Amino acid sequence: MTILIILLTIVISTIVFRHQKLMYRFQFNAYQILKRRQFFRLFTHAFLHASWEHLGINMMVLYFFGTALEQHLLIHFGSATITIYLLLYFSSIIISSLPDLRKHRNNYYYNAVGASGAVSAIVYATIFFAPLQKIYFFFIIPIPGILFAVLYLYYSYYMSKKNTDHIGHSAHFWGALFGFLFPLLIKPKLFSLFLHQLLNF
Repeated sequence: MTILIILLTIVISTIVFRHQKLMYRFQFNAYQILKRRQFFRLFTHAFLHASWEHLGINMMVLYFFGTALEQHLLIHFGSATITIYLLLYFSSIIISSLPDLRKHRNNYYYNAVGASGAVSAIVYATIFFAPLQKIYFFFIIPIPGILFAVLYLYYSYYMSKKNTDHIGHSAHFWGALFGFLFPLLIKPKLFSLFLHQLLNF
C-alpha cells in the first residue's frame, strides 16, 4: 500500500510540476476552503509538492516507515491492515491541516502543499509500535525512536510558534501526534504493548 501511495503522489506531483495552474487550483488555501467552500483542497494538497527535493524527502521517509508500519499492522490487525493503513494516512491529511485552516482562515495569500502531515503520522505510528527501534538522528547518530519522537515533536511545536520559515511545522506536529495516538484509538489494549517495550529498555 505504501508503494501505491508513493507512486500516485509522484505521478500527480510530476503532472503539477509541468502544469503550474493545477498547483493554484488544488493547493491548501484556508481562505479558498472556507470562504469558497473548496473543501477538496484539504485533501488534494497532500499529493502536490513544491519541488523535486520536497517530493523526494517525503517519499523516501514514507517508504522506510510506511513499509515497516504495514508489518506492524499486519501482526496486530491481520486482514484489516490495508483498511487501517489507508484510514490513518488519509485522515491524517485532514487532521494535520485543521490548525492551519483555523489560523489562516482569513489569509488569502497563505498556501501549502505536501504530504508532510500524513508522513509524520506514519512515522509516529511506526514509533508507537517499536519505540526503542533506532532512528539515525541527522542520518548519523542512532537514538531510540521514542527519544527522536519527543525531540522532533518539541522542535515542530517550537518552530510552528516561531513561524520564521516556509515549512509547515504545525502540520508536522499535529500529524505526528495523531499518528502516535491512532493505534490506541483503534485498539486501546495496544497501550500495554507500548508500555511493556518501554519498561524493557
